[in-house]
Amino acid sequence: MSCMSVLFCLCWWNLIGVFGESVSVMEGDSVTLNTDVTEIHENDDILWKFGADTSPIAEISREKQIFSTYDGTDERFRDRLKLDHQTGSLTIMNIRTTDSGLYKLDIVGVKWSSKTFSVSIYARLPVPNITRDCSSSSSSSSYCSLLCSVENVSHVTLSWYKGNSLLSSISVSDLSISLSLPLEVEYQDKNTYSCVLNNHISNQTRHINISKLCDTSSDQGLPLFYIVLIPSAAGSLLIVVSVVICCICRKCRKTEEDRTDSALCKPTTRKTKPKTEAIYGNVSKKR
Repeated sequence: MSCMSVLFCLCWWNLIGVFGESVSVMEGDSVTLNTDVTEIHENDDILWKFGADTSPIAEISREKQIFSTYDGTDERFRDRLKLDHQTGSLTIMNIRTTDSGLYKLDIVGVKWSSKTFSVSIYARLPVPNITRDCSSSSSSSSYCSLLCSVENVSHVTLSWYKGNSLLSSISVSDLSISLSLPLEVEYQDKNTYSCVLNNHISNQTRHINISKLCDTSSDQGLPLFYIVLIPSAAGSLLIVVSVVICCICRKCRKTEEDRTDSALCKPTTRKTKPKTEAIYGNVSKKR
């Protein structure tokens, strides 16, 4: 029995070394990966590594007086790493989604120990948007169709609540997709409804006012507005067209009258034959 216990403990220790400690953090925040060491011994060397990269991102050697952080091979950690000189714990500041992955700690000295951290970074959640779903036909005229939606989300759950009671939910693990969840409520429902978007470390909630969002008077007011507006606009347009036509006709009539008056007053000219004058020359008289 004791052998089985020892074997179980060894297996458990190996599993911890392989899978490590899980750490979840919000994008833009800071996270500290603890060594669980109160003080580094004089002969201890501490190395922090990220992912499959064999080059350290942080290093401590008391004997050599080395207390350094590095940017990484792709410089992803530039000016964002802080090392505790007493405990060797590593702090990542202004963390990004690209910082997700495995971080390995090696403590080499009188005793050798190793520890891994599986770091997951979650993007900040948007507040859900609730709209009246006009494309959906309600099962009854006394019901109002609502739609709660979010865009560009991953690893989240979208849920409808009535008070503190869960009504429905949908989860997604894909990257950057749009998510929506419908709900039908009665127009006269006085209960409190809310749509909640959450992941492992945070949530965003949107509460709704049923009487305001499902107000049918707003639907009736829009056609009535057009019923009044369209005849008024048509009448105004007809008046404008009539005035323009009247002005054109009056102008044409005046132009025609002016032409007639000009024709009557214009003097007439008669063609006259040119007078022929007799030309007398010196004629000799006969004797």
